[in-house]
Amino acid sequence: MHSTFNQHRVAVVILLITIGVFSACQPENPQQQGGRVIRFWHFWSEPGQKAALTDLVSAFEKANNCRVELTELSWNDGKAKLQAAFNSGAPPDVVELGSDWVAQFSGAGVLAPLTRIDTAALLGYALAPGRHAGTLHAAPWIVDTRVLFVNMQHASAVGMDTVRSIEDLQALAEAIQAKGHFGWGANGADPHRLYKKILPFLWSFGGDVLDAGGRCVLYSPENVRALACYAELSRTGIIETQRQLDATFLQGRIGVWNSGSWLIKKLRSNANLNVRAMSFPGVDGRPGVSFAGGEYLAAPAASTQKDLAEKLIRFLIDPVNAKTFCSKIPEAGFPAAISAYDDPALRSDPFKAVFAAQLRNARMTPVHRRWLDIESVLENAVVRVLLGEATPDRALQEAHDEITEIIGS
Repeated sequence: MHSTFNQHRVAVVILLITIGVFSACQPENPQQQGGRVIRFWHFWSEPGQKAALTDLVSAFEKANNCRVELTELSWNDGKAKLQAAFNSGAPPDVVELGSDWVAQFSGAGVLAPLTRIDTAALLGYALAPGRHAGTLHAAPWIVDTRVLFVNMQHASAVGMDTVRSIEDLQALAEAIQAKGHFGWGANGADPHRLYKKILPFLWSFGGDVLDAGGRCVLYSPENVRALACYAELSRTGIIETQRQLDATFLQGRIGVWNSGSWLIKKLRSNANLNVRAMSFPGVDGRPGVSFAGGEYLAAPAASTQKDLAEKLIRFLIDPVNAKTFCSKIPEAGFPAAISAYDDPALRSDPFKAVFAAQLRNARMTPVHRRWLDIESVLENAVVRVLLGEATPDRALQEAHDEITEIIGS
């Protein structure tokens, strides 16, 4: 009887183990638990970035009894994958879009209106790319800008320790060149990057590409003057791609270079460099205007989970959550929430403090559904001037005519 009892006990234990193993192998089904599943495609693929985003999303899942499926995209082919998903009629429920992509997607009618976003809490100029036909279709989440990085060994050697105006910048670059170094780093043929370097010159000189009505205004005295200045600066240094110019600056071979916050970590790890960040210089007593880019969140119109999708968007752009995210990822930039710019945790770093100040004098990519075509024409005009194939006046006049033909006005 004792043997029979033991056999029965062993059988029960095996049965319980089997049930436990079988249950553990079953995938969680939030639908059975009363929850929902939404899909979020994003571009934060590096380990530290993924960890920061996962922490935020986990808090959202717990608070909303749901599951968020995260899919990483790369900047190399992420846009093509997004377009394919939209074209198939099965896009994710939340998508991250670059600021210069938003108009193309919203103009195609594939993004749902966002009706519960507190726009008053967000940077005013960052809202423009997300608006289509007067309605917000993509909410700004993270923004960042470009500043001057000045190699202080070179600057001190020529007796200049600050740059307050374009004239100061030109004088410093020329003096550094006279000492046998590259005074300035100029972007040359570098698709989707060159325009971000020429726009600050156009804006700071008082020019623009499009006016408020979407008409081309590229051919103007202000823009001709700005492009001439860019060309003059290029002759004091080196013309290359952004990637190569970043590398050359980190080698200590360029005096002044206009770049982004992705350089900060590399600068800190190079004990041989003494570099100071400065705001983009102004013209005629006005403050300089730099380029700002950003990450936007949108809910595709085809999503069946629009309410929960917009709830996730509101959660991520919330000032507290966005500040937490940015504090964990230095290269992320700053929240689009206005209240973040006086936050000591984000401004305590001397590099980041300059970026925060510059964001108050910055602008986004001009908003137009044909921007990528406009951008290409603008960049080609700049390259022609840098190569000596056209004067600034002629290059901008011809580019103006070509852009007008593209947009029809």
